[in-house]
Amino acid sequence: MSHDNALLRELNLYPLWVRRDAEAVTSSVAVAPQQPTPPESEMKRLTAPVSTANQPSPYANLGWEELKEKVKDCTDCKLRPTCTQTVFGVGDEQADWMIVGEGPGADEDIKGEPFVGQAGKLLDNMLAAIKLKRSNNVYIGNIVKCRPPANRTPEADEVTQCLPYLRRQIELIQPKLIVALGKTAATSLLGRDAALGSLRGQLHEFNGVPLIITYHPAYLLRSPTEKAKAWQDLCLAVATMEKLIQP
Repeated sequence: MSHDNALLRELNLYPLWVRRDAEAVTSSVAVAPQQPTPPESEMKRLTAPVSTANQPSPYANLGWEELKEKVKDCTDCKLRPTCTQTVFGVGDEQADWMIVGEGPGADEDIKGEPFVGQAGKLLDNMLAAIKLKRSNNVYIGNIVKCRPPANRTPEADEVTQCLPYLRRQIELIQPKLIVALGKTAATSLLGRDAALGSLRGQLHEFNGVPLIITYHPAYLLRSPTEKAKAWQDLCLAVATMEKLIQP
């Protein structure tokens, strides 16, 4: 089995994307950007003026090193005493792509890096399927920097305390596109509650940065039949990025 087909099998999509005509020789991963594109109305939104009603982080005066130290020493909410260490983020600090999850799990709490467990392996495969990897043009962070006890969902006050750190990371990186993984990441960035299914398949915005929402890899491990929908979201992300980087 080829590497590309192995990735699609991991995403529970193989052999869904296999071409039926015998003359097709291009792998499905290679043609990912030509898969379903955003509706015309969504693509038009990419050229609309970006809102200037941004909410700057209260840490706007901090650079990378100062921000990392601030997060490392943070005790502003009740999560810090219950975790091993803070998990700041990882990747290219000048990335076009930013991936935002919910918060560290047990593996991440031990290693100090986001998405290093089984969900992380699936995320790496999802990125590889669209020709990306975490060390190149991708930055990965979380809504909260400390592991909630027993991997519970972060509470509203914890999100409120920690979100300004992520906001500052976004200000420093200036990504062209944010992909939010799961409901907590999506609703925290949007500032409103909604069902994840109602947020998928469309283009949102966070402080002027285009935002696409999909399932968290941990959820996909529990519900593998939803991986095809996640693939649609990745295709939307690729098509959106292509539109954004056109000269």
